[in-house]
Amino acid sequence: MRIAVGISGGVDSAVSALLLKEAGHDVFGIFMKNWDEEKYPDGECTAETDFDDVREVCDKIGIPYYSVDFSKEYWDRVFEYFLYEYKNGRTPNPDVLCNKEIKFAAFKDLALKTGADAMATGHYCRNDVVDGHTRLLKGLDPGKDQSYFLCMLSEQQLEKTVFPIGHLQKNEVRRIAEENGLSVADKKDSTGICFIGERNFRKFLKQFLPAQPGEMRSVDGELIGRHEGLMYYTIGQRRGLGIGGRGNGGRWFVIRKDMENNILVVAQDEKEPGLWSRALITEKFNFINPITEKEFDCTAKFRYRQSDRPVHVRVQDDGSCYIEFYERERAITEGQFAVLYNGDHCLGGGVIEKVIW
Repeated sequence: MRIAVGISGGVDSAVSALLLKEAGHDVFGIFMKNWDEEKYPDGECTAETDFDDVREVCDKIGIPYYSVDFSKEYWDRVFEYFLYEYKNGRTPNPDVLCNKEIKFAAFKDLALKTGADAMATGHYCRNDVVDGHTRLLKGLDPGKDQSYFLCMLSEQQLEKTVFPIGHLQKNEVRRIAEENGLSVADKKDSTGICFIGERNFRKFLKQFLPAQPGEMRSVDGELIGRHEGLMYYTIGQRRGLGIGGRGNGGRWFVIRKDMENNILVVAQDEKEPGLWSRALITEKFNFINPITEKEFDCTAKFRYRQSDRPVHVRVQDDGSCYIEFYERERAITEGQFAVLYNGDHCLGGGVIEKVIW
């Protein structure tokens, strides 16, 4: 089988390509450039360094490799959404949309057009086929499972997709890389958003959205301090508020954003009711596979690496979901994704539209 591997310069995609080659497949790598570093140089993207690693890895494995520029597609399909969400006071997760619109759409289309029979990525996920339907399953390493980030895919996008390391633990992946002399065996995992990286988030965002400083008030209306712009804060945040030592000396937490009056509402008690909710409503929910039940119990994640939470789901007539928690949840954040599971089976996901206290 001829398989195109989305190869990033990291250890996961490198081992994915290696395993497919060892299994006898005709493998080639495609490196995706998703950000225009020359036009917007203040980001922390490491595309040039990563592509050097791609060259070295692919030469070692003995497979051809290519680079493709998806920066325009990324801007149009992902980054504009990212800016829109922040402008409206929400906290988006562009990595989820990147998978839907770039890696499993633009990239997959290109791979199949160039003669590949399937595409592969280094995600810690699995898929299978049951009753003719391709399902998305969690990776077997619970600490690295990335099914959360693939929740907006369609069943058709999962077809002709291979996840070579979904059954492995991270330490096994690094061991395989080391034993085969891959230079990225000890390379640090990338974190954060590629076009921002781990630093200078506020500086980066200011290039595209003007900051609007305003008041920081307690839930009782007391003026506590000033914020630098509501877009820089997220619900439940406790660091970087700049108001330590106020009140009883304990930590302060972001409770909500008053967009109309440009006020950041904070509280010093983590048990503050405004920080804990009992339900949420999503936008139109993306079920990867067809469902028949309109009301059911399952589990959910509301952020990456969160343990599964038991919930009761009601699918609304407009396609949204009302998701009720069996125990109150802390810091549910509008703009993030609610992802549903039945055991290891990822049912799909939806953007959190409204939080119910």
